[in-house]
Amino acid sequence: MMKKKFCVPMIWYELRNLNGNLMCHFFGVVFPNLMSLLISKASCAQVPADLRPQITTSVMLSMSLVMPMATMFLGYGALYSQEVEQGVPLRMHLFGIRENSLMLAKIAAHFILFTVEILIFAVFHILVMDVQKPAVPSLVCLLVSLYAVALIFLVLSHAIANIFCKFSYTFGIEMSLYFILMVLTGMIGVRTEQLPELLQKIAKTLPMTYISNDFVDFWQGGQYNFMPFIQAFVFMGAAAGIILLFSLWKSGRFQQSRITG
Repeated sequence: MMKKKFCVPMIWYELRNLNGNLMCHFFGVVFPNLMSLLISKASCAQVPADLRPQITTSVMLSMSLVMPMATMFLGYGALYSQEVEQGVPLRMHLFGIRENSLMLAKIAAHFILFTVEILIFAVFHILVMDVQKPAVPSLVCLLVSLYAVALIFLVLSHAIANIFCKFSYTFGIEMSLYFILMVLTGMIGVRTEQLPELLQKIAKTLPMTYISNDFVDFWQGGQYNFMPFIQAFVFMGAAAGIILLFSLWKSGRFQQSRITG
């Protein structure tokens, strides 16, 4: 049987699937913009006017992390775990569609949606919010960091879905991790340094912590020690990679048991 290769219609098919996932639209588009607006208004109510742009910018940086977490973690995990549970990848394979081609289409579709979310987020904050104008290197650093975080979350979500092979387990675990990570990285009102010491140490292994807490300090330029930030990326990326390898090993043994059984 001829194997079908990665192509544009497959991306379009995945985008249509994503369009039916209201979770991506709400948590990836509505939620970060709405929370940014509400938290900024509440935080700026009792501070001098000259400090409000900095506070609004800090909130904006924190809420920008909701997009990769919602789209690549919750959204991807919800869709892919349902497909795995229903045997969609196996049926696609029987119709000659390579699993690698299917994965590439999913990744492309999710990154397209993620890019659209970033554009909507940027337009909203430019038109509605009083954020500080960034230095070009700082803006580039933020964008690269968001895409890197998105990739790590996609790998992690794919691995969790492959390990549990059920939507209920996958969604429950990822939703729990989602809120835990929001607390640890200072995204929902409690700053990381206000947490117990043990939780602070855990938070320092996550790159989202540095984006949420530190990026505002060099948003308009200046010096910053990127070493802890890079180390956090390496640690989280390595952890996601190890979990992915375990999921591939487990998936391979599962498929083998189905064939021999």
